[in-house]
Amino acid sequence: MRKTLIFVLLLGTLFSLPACAVRGGVVVEDRSMRGAILERIQDQQQRINQGVRSGELTRREADVLQDNLDWIRRRFNQMKADGLLTPREIERLDEMLDRNSAMIYNKKHNPARRLY
Repeated sequence: MRKTLIFVLLLGTLFSLPACAVRGGVVVEDRSMRGAILERIQDQQQRINQGVRSGELTRREADVLQDNLDWIRRRFNQMKADGLLTPREIERLDEMLDRNSAMIYNKKHNPARRLY
């Protein structure tokens, strides 16, 4: 009875842990962070598209922002190619997305406007 209880508790603990792996002695988070990063990329894409539609972004501004976002997407795909994102890779992607988000905000709120 006691062995069964310990086994059940151990099994429950195992399935309640987040999806992670160990690589080189470092715990690596993968699925939940991937989703959060992809969501941020999609959000920034929508903000760029909305800025173009509303005229808040000039074509040149939109091109620069789109190039940055495409570069971040490529880096994300390279980093996750081995199936795992290290904490440092996640931090780096967050930093890139933070900078791009600030750039989107600044370009959408500067005085330059698209001529209709």
